Amino acid sequence: MKITVHAFETIPMFHLSVPLLVFSEVGQLGTAQGWQAQVWSLHGRPVRTAEGVVLGDIHGPEIADHADLLIFPSWPADLPAVDAEITRIIQRAHERGAVIVGLCLGAFPVAASGITDGRSVVTHWGAADQLDQAYPRVRVEPEALYIDHGDVLTSAGTASGLDACLHLVRERLGSRAAAMLARRLVIAPHREGDQAQYIDRPLRGEPVPGPVNEVIDWILENLDQPMTVAAMAERAHMSQRNFTRVFTQITGTTPGKWLTQNRLNHARTLLESTRDSIADIARACGFASPVTFRQNFTAAYSTTPTSYRQRFHENEPHRAYK
Repeated sequence: MKITVHAFETIPMFHLSVPLLVFSEVGQLGTAQGWQAQVWSLHGRPVRTAEGVVLGDIHGPEIADHADLLIFPSWPADLPAVDAEITRIIQRAHERGAVIVGLCLGAFPVAASGITDGRSVVTHWGAADQLDQAYPRVRVEPEALYIDHGDVLTSAGTASGLDACLHLVRERLGSRAAAMLARRLVIAPHREGDQAQYIDRPLRGEPVPGPVNEVIDWILENLDQPMTVAAMAERAHMSQRNFTRVFTQITGTTPGKWLTQNRLNHARTLLESTRDSIADIARACGFASPVTFRQNFTAAYSTTPTSYRQRFHENEPHRAYK
């Protein structure tokens, strides 16, 4: 898969490094062949980053016309008008089927192209109002981590770009490959796009002592058991209201949504690595019935459990992304 990453004068090195790091690691781990990321700029000349480092291996805009994944990892902090040539590059790439990605302030050139008119987008929370004012035809979702429409993905700031890129790996190569990559990068293996951008306490995966985190650990070991928020709160020796408040601060989402997503995450792992029946997987993941499991799975991933298994099972030929 050909991946092109846009750079500009004064681009922060962190933002540029996020997609380069994630997608280069995919190739190094051997989870996919032919994933190659290249950097380009509108003028095709060396670029000086915000930190003063000059990047010399920069291509011209012509490589964007052959990209499968066209990524804008950021945009200048003063939010200048988007050059007409960049909007044309995005439109051409979108028309031929490339996936367009705007990480953090990179949502601005994506929105300027018109391909997100009438659809939801996200950017760094500090620039959400400016995005809304500049492009009134898009629906700005200021609290989301990332929003994926399949053909277009936008994300919030800084670390959310890692979440979004890892999400792209998961969607193309499966949760097993994404988990391997997350371990390599020492980041959380999966955060849902509708989690809050800003939370007061660490996300799951960062050890924080306390009754709610003890309950979280217990849930992950007992996903096959029926659970209610009231039972979770009781186990934590807290009122349901207080438990829900603290749980949301820790994870960025509600207990019910978090539980369903982790049940589905476990289901994807089982679909990829076992030949267990759909009924057995539904039971192992705590769903009331195979029908409930299929409904939740299809609503979350726009595909059935059977189709997902055919695509991502470790003994099945994976879908080609070259």
